[in-house]
Amino acid sequence: MNYKQYTIILGIVLMGVILAAGCTQGATQPAGEIKIGVVASLTGPVSNLGNGMWDSAVIAANEVNAAGGVYVKEYGGKVNITLIPGDDQSTPAGGQTAVTKLITEDKVDALVGGYSSAVTYAHEQIVAQYKVPYVVTGASSPTITHRTDIDTSYIFHHCPTTDTYGKYTTEFIDQVIRPAINAKFNFDAGRPLRLGIIYQDSQFGQGVYSAVNNTIHAENLNIQIVGAQSFKMAESDFHTTLTAIKAAKPDAVYVAAFTNEMVPMVTQARRDVGLNTFFLAVENNDAPAYYKGLGGYGNYSVIESRFSPYTVPTGTIADAVAAFKTPYTARFGSPPDMMGASTYEGVRIVAQAISDAGTVDKASVQQALVNLRMPQMIEAMQNGVITFSSNYHESQFKLYMEQLVWNPTAGETRPQIVWPENLKAADFVVPDWYTPGSG
Repeated sequence: MNYKQYTIILGIVLMGVILAAGCTQGATQPAGEIKIGVVASLTGPVSNLGNGMWDSAVIAANEVNAAGGVYVKEYGGKVNITLIPGDDQSTPAGGQTAVTKLITEDKVDALVGGYSSAVTYAHEQIVAQYKVPYVVTGASSPTITHRTDIDTSYIFHHCPTTDTYGKYTTEFIDQVIRPAINAKFNFDAGRPLRLGIIYQDSQFGQGVYSAVNNTIHAENLNIQIVGAQSFKMAESDFHTTLTAIKAAKPDAVYVAAFTNEMVPMVTQARRDVGLNTFFLAVENNDAPAYYKGLGGYGNYSVIESRFSPYTVPTGTIADAVAAFKTPYTARFGSPPDMMGASTYEGVRIVAQAISDAGTVDKASVQQALVNLRMPQMIEAMQNGVITFSSNYHESQFKLYMEQLVWNPTAGETRPQIVWPENLKAADFVVPDWYTPGSG
């Protein structure tokens, strides 16, 4: 090697050292990142809600990263969150493929999401096999963490189960709807409410149906189930089902369905079958797509909720809800829905658990989730704290019931909280077009 060659090589080496030193000096974060897989139905029949889950996760990660990231002791400072989408395609097989890729190829540190109970039930055995912390923010069947055929210790349920909101809605029917109907039509105050039930033939729908039956019997409620009909997931023609329910002469119909099922069901009931009764929807439908899809056919219907795109309960979370809705609406053009709200929180919960653990080691993060005590964020929690029960890793929310009322300015219905009393913004109304089941 001659002198000229030597000086060229030396110059290249020195330049590399200088550049490396400059990069190190200018860096604001240590090496490392937190990789969170977001399991959501980005395609398929429930993609409108799945994309809302992803969008809300993006808002959460952006907020954390803009504030400097998550402090992780093993990295020696704050690091950013990187989100990786896992499209379950609204099917059990799609969920298995998505979760397998997130765990084995993308090497995520944790998972959030999971909308359909049937889809989540199918892929959680993969989560159990690899022992990856998973905060489920949508699938509401209690079987998600109650099942005993797999190890569910790494799975945490950050949404009310069908047991919880099924019981809550049934109590509302007995305490509010039943006396309102009896008073409106001068029925005897002791007349039982005639309830029809239509439920998706899945863990989700069956869970709601069981919760209603169990609550009626356990609390000796004055409710009589006069008809129950099941349907297959993603059905869209409900005329036969609705005709059978109408023949049972219900005073109200409680439906366990997704938005893509609930909208055509209520529309067909009111428009085609002449079933002019109260329809009660499960909380997963509290989304802009539901209000837009129902139009006037949703007027005076009811939905159980814990986060709404169009109303905020009074209390300590009101400012936080506004702070979440404003950037979300500005970026995506419509307000967030309930599934998005819990997924937003799911990302923040994982970030907090990793910070508490001081590492991305999965066993340590799992233990941090077990021990988690985190202030409530945009959904009101029991005792104002996010924590998971020791037996089934379930968090506990404060729920409320909304009645949808036509808003001429919006050209859609808008929700009004009618129960419980401490959150009530309006009285429950029995409209003039309503027809009771029988005298």
